Amino acid sequence: MTRIALDPFVRDLDGESAALRAAGPLAEVELPGGVHVYAVTRHAEARALLTDSRVVKDINVWNAWRRGEIPVDWPLIGLANPGRSMLTVDGADHRRLRTLVAQALTVKRVERLRAGIEALTNASLEKLAALPAGQQVDLKAEFAYPLPMNVISELMGVDAADHPRLKELFEKFFSTQTPPEEVPQMMADLGTLFTKIVDDKRANPGDDLTSALIAASENGDHLTDEEIVNTLQLIIAAGHETTISLIVNVVEALQTHPEQRKKVLNGEIGWDGVIEETLRWNTPTSHVLIRFATEDIEVGDKILPKGEGLIVSFGALGRDEEQYGPTAGDFDAARTPNRHIAFGHGPHVCPGAALSRLEAGIALPALYERFPELDLAVPASELRNKPIVTQNDLYELPVELGCPFGGDKK
Repeated sequence: MTRIALDPFVRDLDGESAALRAAGPLAEVELPGGVHVYAVTRHAEARALLTDSRVVKDINVWNAWRRGEIPVDWPLIGLANPGRSMLTVDGADHRRLRTLVAQALTVKRVERLRAGIEALTNASLEKLAALPAGQQVDLKAEFAYPLPMNVISELMGVDAADHPRLKELFEKFFSTQTPPEEVPQMMADLGTLFTKIVDDKRANPGDDLTSALIAASENGDHLTDEEIVNTLQLIIAAGHETTISLIVNVVEALQTHPEQRKKVLNGEIGWDGVIEETLRWNTPTSHVLIRFATEDIEVGDKILPKGEGLIVSFGALGRDEEQYGPTAGDFDAARTPNRHIAFGHGPHVCPGAALSRLEAGIALPALYERFPELDLAVPASELRNKPIVTQNDLYELPVELGCPFGGDKK
């Protein structure tokens, strides 16, 4: 089996995803840092493996880990071994931790956040509308980032004063370019920051999920301090990164498909269709690390060997022709049915999926209603991905807003 090295600079994600699909449903890959794992690259096989009890999250099953081949300063160690949370446990422990989070993120409870999300969106749009005419704007920094970060922080009870430090640390956490000598300190700093947040909430509880997790631990659910801290870190990280990329990717897709953009703005295609197609075609999460096989597992005509690591390559399987037909590589906001698994599958579906969809479903229509002339300020070919093998994340999204609807710019 030919091994495919994932590019740490993510210079051609589409080409890399095509190569993974061409390798078959199971590809042998090399992660940055020379770590060898397998990747599932097809939709049907990914669904099956995500519900297969022989694929577990216990890093101690991993042959390379047991042999001492994974260094503590590996740039992706925080994703492969992030500490005890629902991301790293299976069975009853997974259900226990996931249930507490899922109860706070039901569709009904998420819908209660609508008014707050609308207010934050409108505030961001007002700031954009006040900018001088013709000024180029990084829409990621000025619009896509603040909304999900503020929403997830409010949900978890994280003070806005912590946002700059969180941004700095998460940049290092996700990047494959973080110098190895900085990785242990970065991980320690994240742990210190989130421990402080939990300690503050224990002393001064509020109406937020962190306080609810603490209360649950004191009322018989037996969450350890480590589980609370790691769950908080997991939700903050996943809760803003995915939505940022989703908003950015929708704008990029619409601006590079003007005929579909016109239909969306005319109401011929709904925003739900745009969001779901973007999740499939240009998914926010390119690869999810990392699970481990407790025995040899057949995947198509190949074998995932016992004790080996597995990643789910959502960027590859989102354009699987066996699932989506010969137009799998096309962006089609009117595609139906569109049964992608960009948020995972089975017991591992992201509990924050409804929140991410709600945020994008509020922010994007409001953005285009306010700035119907919005356009990319550079050719799409010049947009650059950040060096993050797990996230489909641009450095920036430079746009020209045009005249805001309802008034001239000053």
